[in-house]
Amino acid sequence: MPSVASNSASYAELSSIFPLTHPVPSPLTHPDLLTPKDIHREEDLLRNPNSFRAWWTVLQATRESYVAQQKLERGLEIPDEIRTLLGPLATPSARLNLQRLTYLYESALVNFAGSFKLWKSYILMRMSFVCGRQVIKKRAGGKKKLPEMKDALEDEAEDLEEWDGPLDPIVGWEEWKGLIAVFERALMYLPKLPRLWLMYTSIFFHPACPSILCHTHARRTFDRALRTLPPSLHARIWTRYLLWAERRGGSTTFAVYRRYLSVDPSLSERYAQLLLNPVNSDPRPLEAAKLLLSLARKASKGEYTSPEDKSPYQLLETFIDVVEKFSDQVGLDVEETLESNKAIAEAEEVAEEASEPASIDGKLIRVGGPPVPVTANGDATRPYDPDEDPLNPKKLNIENIIKKDGLGVYKDQAGRLWAGLATYWIKRAEFDRAKETFESGLKNVLTVRDFNQIFDAYGEFGQSLMDALMENLRDEDDEEEIAETEKELDQQMKDFEELADRRPFLLNDVMIRRNSNDVQEWEKRVALWGEDDEKVAETYTQALETINPRKSTPNLHRLYISFARFYEEGGVSGQAEADLSSARKILEKATKVNFKSVDDLAEIWCEWAEMELRHDNYDEAIRVMQRAAATPKNTKVNYHDHALSAQARLFKSLKLWSFYVDLEESIGTVESTKAVYDKILELRIANAQIIVNYAAFLEENKYFEESFKVVYERGVELFTFPVSFEIWNIYLSKFIKRYGGTKLERARDLFEQALEKCPAKSCKPIFLMYAKLEEDHGLAKRAMSIYERATQLVNDEDKFEMYTIYIAKATENFGLPATRPIYERAIEVLPDRQTAEMCLRFAALERKLGEIDRARAIYAHASQFCDPRTNPRFWNEWNAFEIETGSEDTFREMLRIKRSVQAQFNTEASYLAAQTMAARTGGQVDKEDNEEPMDAMAAAERQAGRGPAFVAAKSTAAPRADGEDGEATAAPAVSTNADEIHISDDEDL
Repeated sequence: MPSVASNSASYAELSSIFPLTHPVPSPLTHPDLLTPKDIHREEDLLRNPNSFRAWWTVLQATRESYVAQQKLERGLEIPDEIRTLLGPLATPSARLNLQRLTYLYESALVNFAGSFKLWKSYILMRMSFVCGRQVIKKRAGGKKKLPEMKDALEDEAEDLEEWDGPLDPIVGWEEWKGLIAVFERALMYLPKLPRLWLMYTSIFFHPACPSILCHTHARRTFDRALRTLPPSLHARIWTRYLLWAERRGGSTTFAVYRRYLSVDPSLSERYAQLLLNPVNSDPRPLEAAKLLLSLARKASKGEYTSPEDKSPYQLLETFIDVVEKFSDQVGLDVEETLESNKAIAEAEEVAEEASEPASIDGKLIRVGGPPVPVTANGDATRPYDPDEDPLNPKKLNIENIIKKDGLGVYKDQAGRLWAGLATYWIKRAEFDRAKETFESGLKNVLTVRDFNQIFDAYGEFGQSLMDALMENLRDEDDEEEIAETEKELDQQMKDFEELADRRPFLLNDVMIRRNSNDVQEWEKRVALWGEDDEKVAETYTQALETINPRKSTPNLHRLYISFARFYEEGGVSGQAEADLSSARKILEKATKVNFKSVDDLAEIWCEWAEMELRHDNYDEAIRVMQRAAATPKNTKVNYHDHALSAQARLFKSLKLWSFYVDLEESIGTVESTKAVYDKILELRIANAQIIVNYAAFLEENKYFEESFKVVYERGVELFTFPVSFEIWNIYLSKFIKRYGGTKLERARDLFEQALEKCPAKSCKPIFLMYAKLEEDHGLAKRAMSIYERATQLVNDEDKFEMYTIYIAKATENFGLPATRPIYERAIEVLPDRQTAEMCLRFAALERKLGEIDRARAIYAHASQFCDPRTNPRFWNEWNAFEIETGSEDTFREMLRIKRSVQAQFNTEASYLAAQTMAARTGGQVDKEDNEEPMDAMAAAERQAGRGPAFVAAKSTAAPRADGEDGEATAAPAVSTNADEIHISDDEDL
């Protein structure tokens, strides 16, 4: 658009055209409104003034005529200046049509002043001549029926009307004013229609809207709409109102938003962003910070839900971000903060003193604390807090807010909160206060993550401070200032190095604060001090005073022991003198600690005795163990009853007694050692190892009979199987070794007593030892009877081995024939898998004895347990047996039995089992069930290097291996006997 100065004449000329519609054009004032063609139309309207259809038809026809005429005028050359200034009214015909349409609409409204359709059409027509052509937007999808205000604002911002080529607001001021007047008249007749108000308010978003209309008049129009429309329709107006306020900026934005937030606080976060980034105004960080603080506090109490799904901590974090960015405008300085903290502390003390008890004489009067103000209907109201009032100019005590609303509530975010507070002081150039804040944070956090956050921020602060000092050092020219800066830089570097050296200690402090009963962390603390004996002793003392024994982590007793050894060895460096007196005091104190485990207390006593031994105080070591092992009158104490103290259960600690008895064996007498062993047995806390050790001790001192009668026999009474099995095993072996066959009857009684309660899985070694005794010193017949008993009583898994031993001993003592009944019983008792093996051995025995028929019968009996695919060894042996000793009939019988057995096992499950077993044993499973890889007879004959074992009568041909299942079938031969009967091999199938 050309400037006003250069086109003043044009402005004056064009402004003279207006107003076009004020007063309302009529044929009397504008003769060119009507043409001869319009006379008939006017007569019809005069005859039917109350016909809405007639008026509407005329209006539509006139508008269509204007649109057609407008299309014809598109080719007219109009100067750009005029088109820019006049917009839709750049041509005379457009101006004339505006007057004609205005005349018709105004005439129609005289009769139909309450018609929304007519008013809307009239307004849109006037807007098209003033605002320009409306840009139609394409939008996919629909709108939510009742969206949240946040979503409604976003949708409305996208749907705001846009126009192209408007009338200049200066030249066409009269028409703009006339358009507003039309809106006002329409609302006078139809004030309750929200659509009219929305169309009216859309004018204020027009970029060419005159400033006199889009500022104060617009605000008053929005206010009138809210006063006029019912509350259910206010949301539609507020959406436009808030968008207009955001674009307007300045105090208008803040005033409008504050009004809306008093009704609906859901846009508080949006308002806070507007306060920080306003239009046509300076930021208001203090107001934004107070608003965000109020939201964070309300959210933590469940009184506010963020439309952006922010958690209460995220709202507080947003508040901290504002504080860090606008530290000077938001928070108090150091002196003001200290004064505020002091005032807050005094107010809390007064409140605590003024708080009333909750009840008197058991009657409830009021919850303790200051009175809570309530409204008329009984609802509690929150007291006024200037920190939450955005309009209150008082600055915030950031330190108190972060400690109260941050650290007091969000303990898992302590690192971020402490770092934020320190950053606030850094932004205010209060570096000393920032260091104090960092140090306080490092001394208060409870997690490694928070510690790392604070320490990293602390390190970055120190690094940035050194960088700034070095930069200043390069820029300064004055020698005094350079020296002072260098001194400050050296101090800062020293502090930075000291901070790095303190990191392990600070981290250890964090771990101890998190769990002051963590023994391992206290041990790490001791190790950090290295050879600083004074600090090590101080740390040990502090640890033992702090740790609660009932809540401590394991190995608390090791802390006492290490502390005592510290004094015993003359400190960590070993340069000091050994202080046994202090070590004894520490151990004495440790014996009174109620440890969670009795063994921990027992180890304290044992360590005390070992310390005395290391310094050759043998008598003192014995006295220490005597004190530890003192037995109370009531010995019926449950060792596992944790309700009792460790001291009350110590006398039943086997660990303590084991060390005591070892000590007595080493430096005591035989009688004192026996007394300790007897006490252990009396308390019934001995285990099998104690019994064995006691017996070994008596044997070393030549108390053989006492070891047998007192120790072993008491041991087998105290314990049941399987523990007593080991005792019996040692007892019987030592008894036989010492007495041999001199006390045979007593040995037999011991064996019978051992076997009486011995379970089947443990009795095999005892039976073998018993039988060996009878073989060496008794009768062979009794030995055989013991083996017989063993085969019946041992576990099923051991029976095969037991029968094997039994058969071997019977063969050795009575010869091979005597083993037949044993084999027969074994075959009846053993499981199928072991029965086959036993049958093979039985058959071999019969073959040795020359009983071929008995051996063949045994093979036939065992065949029912042997699948040819999984047990080829059995069938190969039987095959070799038949080749060697049988006939053709017996061999055919073997093959028939083999087919029968294979058919019996021919199932899918057995076939899979056969494959598995063959794969494990390295055997080969045939691809087909009824197919053998080779004729067994032919293979055997080829190996033997001789002819066939069986030849049919008159047959001269050698057999060939073409039968199934390993059959030896003869090749066709010419028989000299015509009456010979040929028997097919398949008949056996």
